[in-house]
Amino acid sequence: MPEDNESYYFEMGSTGLKETGGIINDEWLNQLRGLRGIRAYSEMRDNDAVIGAILYAIESLIRQVEWRVRPADDSDAAIAAAKFLEECVEDMASDWESFISEVLSMLVFGFAPFEIVYKVRGGDSEDPTRRSKYNDGRIGWRKFSIRGQDTIARWIFDEDGNVAGMVQRVEFEEVIIPVKKLLLFVTKSERGNPQGRSLLRNSFRSWFFLKRLQEIEAIGVERDLAGLPVLQVPPEIMTSKATTAQKALRANLETMIQQIKRDEREGVIMPAELDRDGKPTGFKLELLSTGGSRQVDTDKIIRRYESRIAMSVLAEFILLGSDAHGSFALASSKTALFATSLRAMLESMAATLNRFAVECLFEYNPEFDKTLLPRFDYGDIEDRPLDELSTFLQQMTGVGLITPDAGLEDALRSAAGLPAVDIETAQFEDGVGAEEVTG
Repeated sequence: MPEDNESYYFEMGSTGLKETGGIINDEWLNQLRGLRGIRAYSEMRDNDAVIGAILYAIESLIRQVEWRVRPADDSDAAIAAAKFLEECVEDMASDWESFISEVLSMLVFGFAPFEIVYKVRGGDSEDPTRRSKYNDGRIGWRKFSIRGQDTIARWIFDEDGNVAGMVQRVEFEEVIIPVKKLLLFVTKSERGNPQGRSLLRNSFRSWFFLKRLQEIEAIGVERDLAGLPVLQVPPEIMTSKATTAQKALRANLETMIQQIKRDEREGVIMPAELDRDGKPTGFKLELLSTGGSRQVDTDKIIRRYESRIAMSVLAEFILLGSDAHGSFALASSKTALFATSLRAMLESMAATLNRFAVECLFEYNPEFDKTLLPRFDYGDIEDRPLDELSTFLQQMTGVGLITPDAGLEDALRSAAGLPAVDIETAQFEDGVGAEEVTG
């Protein structure tokens, strides 16, 4: 039994997270460690069209999700606590939608750290630490302030390997943010790594080769269109016995031939091919044109890498329609799987808010019952197609498993974007009003 052996109450092992002095070294690829990794992921987000489309799709879908506060039960105390939480959200300096947008930066960098800034609800005050719509003296949220991922210097861990705080470096100044004031969102928790794992990590190799292949393709297209410049020069400036002036001329000619291209600065000045006596000078400039189409289809390879990038985040449906492949059924199954992955993200976000924001808030407001804490909850990430919903209802009502009522009608009207029924003025099939029925 545990009481007979004290070792049961203490940790004997560790998570195995590789960290030294609060700096995480769990990434084996040097290009993605520390600040270099932050910059690499920023470049992937900002410069790649497919990655940008994927992130935009995720952000658009998640930002349109309705967040709501759910009371613990139907008691008056639970409803009062839920109302207080709603007030705190509405009383923040920044809107909820902007906050959710900043939370989604964790998709790129793996984590999104926020500092929870509190305030005393002191009414219409000039002091930002007391300014509020309410004047009840309770502790509320002033804002959730993002702390840029590229400013995080190191992490502070306790004896058990748990995160105890974060050190932020801005210019030459360091600030310690304790875990009590920290709201940390991560895409994936692995071995207790507070930096999570970037959603773009598995696509980095494909993006790395795709970027270079696009550059090579662009250079090849330019050479195919403009031709390969070839410059013939007198043999004496190519020998090891060339004079200083001849070596300098050769260097200038090498620079010129490498920079020849068709643009607003095009033009070449060089000696003529023949001198005044009609003798060859040894100088001759010409363009070698391509001998036909390339043996390697770069467009096909680029599409393959783009498909791998989209596949790594279950977003292949973004590429459907860009070629002759794909079908509606395939798109439907892929988008359903993608929506499932987004629900997992929302579940993780809600869990972080409830554990580290809501619980701490109510600790500072002890008048509320701690057993009746409200929770953040989220709505549907996508609406069910009306044709599928109508088919389902026809089948269920046909066998008597669903009976139409006022609640069902309200739900269906909401799903179809139709106005709700006003029960006081509603007219029924026989022309009898609601008041007569209820009377």
